[in-house]
Amino acid sequence: MPQTHPALARAGEVVRPALTLYLDVHRTPELSGEERRTAALFADRLAAIGCEVTRGIGGHGVVGELRNGEGPRVYVRAELDALPLDELTGLPYASDNGAMHACGHDLHLAAAAGTADLLARTTAHWRGTLVVLGQPAEETLTGARAMLDDGLYERFGRPDVVLAQHTAPLPAGMVAHGGGHGPVAAASAALSAVLHGRGGHAATPHLTVDPVVTAAAVISRLQTVVSRESAPAEQVTLTVGTVRAGTAVNVVPDTAELGIGLRALTDESLNRALAAVERIVRAECSASACPREPDLTTVSRSPALWGDPDTTRAIREVHTALYGPQRVGTWPPSMAAEDFPLYGDAGLAVHGEAGIPLVYWMFGTASPKQWAVSPAHLPPNHSPHFAPDIRTALPPAITALTAAALDRLGGEPGGPIPAGSGRSGPA
Repeated sequence: MPQTHPALARAGEVVRPALTLYLDVHRTPELSGEERRTAALFADRLAAIGCEVTRGIGGHGVVGELRNGEGPRVYVRAELDALPLDELTGLPYASDNGAMHACGHDLHLAAAAGTADLLARTTAHWRGTLVVLGQPAEETLTGARAMLDDGLYERFGRPDVVLAQHTAPLPAGMVAHGGGHGPVAAASAALSAVLHGRGGHAATPHLTVDPVVTAAAVISRLQTVVSRESAPAEQVTLTVGTVRAGTAVNVVPDTAELGIGLRALTDESLNRALAAVERIVRAECSASACPREPDLTTVSRSPALWGDPDTTRAIREVHTALYGPQRVGTWPPSMAAEDFPLYGDAGLAVHGEAGIPLVYWMFGTASPKQWAVSPAHLPPNHSPHFAPDIRTALPPAITALTAAALDRLGGEPGGPIPAGSGRSGPA
């Protein structure tokens, strides 16, 4: 039967302020690196809860510390940024500024604030320090590195564990953990390729080198990286997500720029795909007699996300005790990408702290009605129709994150602590 920790019994007290934060953030989304207002809203909420708040970490990053005596230091990560999409949900609180929280970051922030609020109200049941991160620029996979480069661990202490959760097309109230047979999220890289032609008048194309034609050839040939250069058993994706060239139909432009995204479940597969992309781009430019070599720039790169097996197992047990086994599932390796791995050993070269366990799980956002009608056709993350059912998704998002934090924090002396936890911190 599901079990409730004494602190979680008060979860209903924190839902309304968390919902208020969610609605405000959802109405006014901000793109990666531009999250000034979102960061201020989140920081102000953490300060009102009683956290000691530091702003401007790695850009607009926010750190809130809630101290409650000696004990483990547990980090909780949520993201500030939105996507460049026009929202088409029709919700009364939809955004109208050309940006959209289409990946659930607004819900992540609300759940993290709710967790801090709940722990602030129940200090008799835990010991240690909760460190809440509002991370900028996750969508561009640059924010975690920026916060770490800005001395996150030196300034706020080495974590005993770093926790994060993410929205998924599952029933609200359900969570899913990685099964340990592959990464939770893929390794990824984003490239910019600028192709140089020789511009001129559309009436004299023979006097030009048209970079648009070259770009078309590059795009077509890049499709063979997955279909003909990756083994069928390998999971690799390649997407040309942006194409920019030209200003008028009667002008051949000087340049064309491609934005290329690559994902793979292993660094080795990603490296092979990257090498193939560079070879193809350069070869097509040569075949088109471009006047100069293309400019290839790695805009961002992120390693695959592997959760710590022992700590993940313990948190899964906590969620199973809280919700029951029917509401705790296994998440297969995903081609989604994250910069969350950098908080652990994947970011060792950045922060210098080895052996920090990471735990990352998915939680559902679909109402019972939505799931019953058409679970296969729920709008996915990054869709302009993405719309979590906030009434049924937010409360369990708060309790899932709080239960995980309580499991890693020390319990009250002589009092109850969550199943699977130890007073000395993570396993």
